[in-house]
Amino acid sequence: MNYYFTGILVILFVLLCFIKPAHSRNEYLNNGTNTCSTGDVSVSVEQRDSENRYRHYDPTNNYNSPYDDKSIRLTYRKFLGSACTKEFKAIQQENMELKQQLELMKMCGRVNSNPTLKNNSSFNLLVSKCVGVAPTKNNTRPLDDKSLWDNMKDGYKKDNPDLTLMGDKIIGPSKSKLKIPPKDYTMPVPKND
Repeated sequence: MNYYFTGILVILFVLLCFIKPAHSRNEYLNNGTNTCSTGDVSVSVEQRDSENRYRHYDPTNNYNSPYDDKSIRLTYRKFLGSACTKEFKAIQQENMELKQQLELMKMCGRVNSNPTLKNNSSFNLLVSKCVGVAPTKNNTRPLDDKSLWDNMKDGYKKDNPDLTLMGDKIIGPSKSKLKIPPKDYTMPVPKND
């Protein structure tokens, strides 16, 4: 009997036990290309011990030659055609600072309005970064707990009551004529003709 297929299934099952789910990356907060490198320096230590034995049919010609090699190596590699110039580094630094400032501008309103963060030593850096940042009012945000899209959609449905939208949450009375039967309702039995 050929057990190759069963063996492959067992191996795949074992491999599936170690697979982790893929998670999405947040590209907005990514620092761009972090591969700004102009060269590389490495240090290595190496030791080789070997012995060659030469055996001849005449025992007087037999000999051993031990071989011992030790080396320390310092290597510098210069990447040719690297895009990592002073201008590129300055742009990368500026982009990281802009991203940080945009995040702080979005979040400092919440930080400044929460007095408990000022007393928590874990948030000292965040509180110090948000000092003096005045939150701006976002007038597009509705006052109720719904989103602006839901409010706009509800207004459109009120202006066009005959229109049925796909995936719609019905505001008013249902247009459906179907009714849910009571719990004690007995369903009719199908007839065989």
